[in-house]
Amino acid sequence: MMMGRPAHSRAGSFRPENLGQNAIAMIGNVCFTLFVVGVLVFTIIAATYQPEDPLFHPSTEITSFLTSVSNSTFKSDDSLVKTGEDFMPANQTAFASFINITDIDVPSIADTGSDCDGDVNKPIDCKDPEVFHMMMSFAIDHFKDTHFYRFGKPVRGSNDSTCDMAWRFRPKEGKAAAFYKDYRRFVVSRSENCTYSVVSIGEYHTGVNARKKKKNQKAGFEKTPESQNQAGLLPVVGETVNDNLPIVESEKSFSHGKYLIYSGGGDRCKSMNHYLWSFMCALGEAQYLNRTLVMDLSLCLSSIYTSSNQDEEGKDFRFYFDFEHLKESASVLDQEQFWKDWNEWQKKDGLNLHLVEDFKVTPMKLADVKDTLVMRKFGSVEPDNYWYRVCEGETESVVQRPWHLIWKSRRLMDIVSAIATRLNWDFDSVHVVRGEKARNKELWPNLDADTSPDALISSLRNKIDEGRNVYISTDETDISFFNPLKDKYSTHFLNDYRDLWDENSEWYSDTTKLNSGVPVEFDGYMRVSVDTEVFLRGKKQVETFNDLTNDCKDGVNTCSVSAS
Repeated sequence: MMMGRPAHSRAGSFRPENLGQNAIAMIGNVCFTLFVVGVLVFTIIAATYQPEDPLFHPSTEITSFLTSVSNSTFKSDDSLVKTGEDFMPANQTAFASFINITDIDVPSIADTGSDCDGDVNKPIDCKDPEVFHMMMSFAIDHFKDTHFYRFGKPVRGSNDSTCDMAWRFRPKEGKAAAFYKDYRRFVVSRSENCTYSVVSIGEYHTGVNARKKKKNQKAGFEKTPESQNQAGLLPVVGETVNDNLPIVESEKSFSHGKYLIYSGGGDRCKSMNHYLWSFMCALGEAQYLNRTLVMDLSLCLSSIYTSSNQDEEGKDFRFYFDFEHLKESASVLDQEQFWKDWNEWQKKDGLNLHLVEDFKVTPMKLADVKDTLVMRKFGSVEPDNYWYRVCEGETESVVQRPWHLIWKSRRLMDIVSAIATRLNWDFDSVHVVRGEKARNKELWPNLDADTSPDALISSLRNKIDEGRNVYISTDETDISFFNPLKDKYSTHFLNDYRDLWDENSEWYSDTTKLNSGVPVEFDGYMRVSVDTEVFLRGKKQVETFNDLTNDCKDGVNTCSVSAS
């Protein structure tokens, strides 16, 4: 009886009248099973997936990302770090309509003849709309590889027959998310029937009278107002730089402020990549705590960038980075000025200092500190005295490094723009690594042969058209080494443009003023910055590793590691 009842129940369940219920139950079970499996798979994917956005990567991966360039030759020598403008998509400016020659209304002879007195020697009125429109049309027709976004009003040049005019532009095939500014001197003539023509146009930045003294002045010709507004969010290379130190205007505003300062530590005289990784941790903590970061603008340049092969103190932050953008985008003060104000008002206003001597004290634990100044003091034992240790561990997911606040020096980028402009923004670029690596046959057995002139000519034959302008970025000190390439290409090197930083240059004048009248050396980091940025503006870019040689960038048997 006990054994028969279950059998009877099973047999009954397969009766014809129960088949519909069984089918529904079976389908329900299958659907539920699929649902459970789907949830399980989704959970596994969500738990293991790492998005491509570098800000979501752990610190070891973001360090690798920030110090890499494309595929990239520049990665392993710890020479140049990516900064905020490198993360901006190039199409960020695509929405801004550029100016076509058809947008410009050029008056006809009939429109202007009634006021003509026939005096061809009369001074040119640069404010005349006809002159303005004629100069715009000439510039658009002359620079065919350029998209123009805005023209400034012409002003008188060096004499009665010249006019200076500025404009904002991007190269048609530009890969960087930036606007560039140029200003040139036009020689203008008037015919007997009072029509105007451009006799000649000067070199890059010759029209100095058209250089604006203040940003965001509303004047000139632009296709859409949005382009001007958007440009304020992007680097504008060629504008007058205002990187004067910010000051606290009154005792009251100083005493009501909240400040963060990092003191001491072992980050000094390290590579620029190391410095920025630590500095951005401090800036990120200051923003998290809603405090003003008190920063030391005097840097120590590592010996890897100096001609003396010694660490060099006294280098200004503003030589290398865009301090104007930083001070406009974040709350920062110069350390020297801060201590003057602190010493003057600290006792009088009862300002308190909260000292932190252990990097393991997280920013989260300091969020409720009410004292005016939080000072993190770092000891002498490396690596526990590196600033970036503050942002490790649980802090990594809370405090974000604000990379968008750090841009490269616009003075250096102006040199980049000048070189690219002299090449009409129509050139290809090749990076040739030789130096110590070419001499080390154990780690790079083929590099020396693969970067010889004959090998380069053979490798470039199918990559770059004969007769093209080719910018060669290289660590090879003997530039004559590349002379055989001149039969196929018009070759250009960084030192061909040294007039852009010599004692007669605008860069030299500006940096000397910034450095209290002491001339500034165009050092190794500046050279690498400019050389790399010019390379990246080539229409075609040929790298040493992957393109010219099969050797691994970091030595034998490291190709898979380098690619990761």
